[in-house]
This record gives sequence, C-alpha cells and structure tokens, in this order.
Amino acid sequence: MIQFLVHEKADNVGVATVDIKKGEKAAGLYMDSQKKVEVKALQDIPLGHKIALTDFKKEDSVIKYGHDIGRVVASIKTGEHVHIHNLKTRRW
Repeated sequence: MIQFLVHEKADNVGVATVDIKKGEKAAGLYMDSQKKVEVKALQDIPLGHKIALTDFKKEDSVIKYGHDIGRVVASIKTGEHVHIHNLKTRRW
C-alpha cells in the first residue's frame, strides 16, 4: 500500500496519503516516474502532511511539487515530520 506520494524527482519531501505511524517503514511513490521509495518514519506523520526524504539542516530549502516552498528553521532527519515547527514559508 502506498502511504505517501512524491510529486517530482526534485522533491525532497513526500505527502502522506494516510496517517503514518512512528516506526513504520512507509512506502512511497514518485508520481512522475512511478518509482517506489521506502522511508522509516521517525515520527507520526498525519494524513496530508510532509515526510522528509533526506536530512535537512537549518536554512536548507524544502522542495515540493518541484518548487522551493520554504526554509528549514530546525534540523530535520529523514523520516521526520516536516511542518510549521521546523519549516517557514518563503512568502514572508
């Protein structure tokens, strides 16, 4: 079962299509290539939220839908929840 989608090859986060529980090996799918990917969830990832596909350090860019959607404000490890506690929009 696919648990998250990655829209483009350049994206470094996936979007949960179901609630993902901490400790699960979550199955993902790249929508542009149909390539499968698996990431161990280090935290609970709610439906519709982002899961990190790589490690991030402060000031790194988060890429979703092929676009820079914000900057990292706290380190993020692969498999962690990416949301307002560690990501700030570039809009303001």
